Amino acid sequence: MALTLSGLMLYAMWLVLGVMGLSFVVDLFKSFSSSTFSSSTITNYLRDLLYFVFPLFLLSNMMPLDHTDFIIKIAYYIGVLGVLYNYVGGYFKK
Repeated sequence: MALTLSGLMLYAMWLVLGVMGLSFVVDLFKSFSSSTFSSSTITNYLRDLLYFVFPLFLLSNMMPLDHTDFIIKIAYYIGVLGVLYNYVGGYFKK
């Protein structure tokens, strides 16, 4: 089964990966500058890729099963909003 990201779904995935990447770079810079780098910094982001991005890819691959063409898209966009809320909300809590 091929990855079926198209249109707004593709831009939403780029937004999610961009926010996650930006958060990773900022946290990596903070840990290097304060000399508190550990491997858990990297493994936390790998875990987030598995927990947040992989289900979004699964939803996008399930699109051919949805004949109404909006139920899985709604679930996908809710998932994207949840990931964005998790990362952007984390910046405001710090």
